[in-house]
Amino acid sequence: MPNVTIQDVARRAGVSKGLVSLALNNRPGVAAATRQRVLDTAAELGWIPNQYARGLSLRTTFTLGLVVRRDPSVLMANPFFASFITGVESVLSTRGWSLLLSVVPDEDAERDAYRNLAGNRADGFFLTDLRIDDPRPGLLAELGAEAVLVGPPQPGTDLPAVNLDDRPGVTASVDHLVQLGHRRIAHVTGDVRLVHGAGRLDAFRRAMERAGLAPDLVRPGDFSAASGAAATAALLSGPDRPTAIVYGSDSMAVAGLKVLQSEGVRVPEDVSIVGFEGIELGEYLNPPLTTVRTEPVRWGVEAATLLCARLAGEPNPDQPDLPPAELLVRDSTAAPPSTGDPV
Repeated sequence: MPNVTIQDVARRAGVSKGLVSLALNNRPGVAAATRQRVLDTAAELGWIPNQYARGLSLRTTFTLGLVVRRDPSVLMANPFFASFITGVESVLSTRGWSLLLSVVPDEDAERDAYRNLAGNRADGFFLTDLRIDDPRPGLLAELGAEAVLVGPPQPGTDLPAVNLDDRPGVTASVDHLVQLGHRRIAHVTGDVRLVHGAGRLDAFRRAMERAGLAPDLVRPGDFSAASGAAATAALLSGPDRPTAIVYGSDSMAVAGLKVLQSEGVRVPEDVSIVGFEGIELGEYLNPPLTTVRTEPVRWGVEAATLLCARLAGEPNPDQPDLPPAELLVRDSTAAPPSTGDPV
């Protein structure tokens, strides 16, 4: 039947239109047998929900928001968000929900985006790129908006979190290089204003100190390829050239590899490199990139599942912790030059 309505379902099932609405929206007050009869009838007739009308009756937009405050060039080069959104959409598409993405350049635009979306376009939010002293949980509390943190729980807020501990991956990277014989190990950081950028830097320093090595070869980056290239060039021109470099992201590592090779530095014979994220492209580089593997698709699945559960009013849904990041050893790491001297 074309354009099947709730009234058609009600007529065929032999119940009232209001009872059909309750049954289809999984509302209380409907006997289990009656609810099943309505659902079976709707499926038989090929009824498709009108999300707009359904949203009006339930006071929901069936839309979730993701506001990303990053330079577009950095965002395009970062594989995390594409994979994370894939995971989110795999959940939302089965529930008739939509994701609204807003990319903003600065804090003022970000604040305006949250106010606009929370006012009439989004029922809840995914908070990514958590920052040190992040103001967004407080803003969303002020707006009365639901949200899920994509990262570790934050002090001062009771928002639920879906977390992946990436510190073990950084620690394993340093331990791997130390076991190979490296002593001058550098780190190219991500944006240390972000919780995960600062966390990876802290994990690097702790692992170096535990190995009895000075964690002083640190160069700043912002997770972009351009910053990885600039930091690598700075390390090569410095007085204490490293024999290994741990990058805060795969994008920075790929750019660093190009700089090293263009300067005649062999990887891994002269300098070993390690990335972070485990992008598929890393396997096809020459040499294949040793990296830390994370699971951004699963991260998206778990975050979307948790946020939908919260919005559905399910009591105290579990807050999943993803398996810790793990080192994936490939051919971009090897023992340092046998002399132990800088290349």
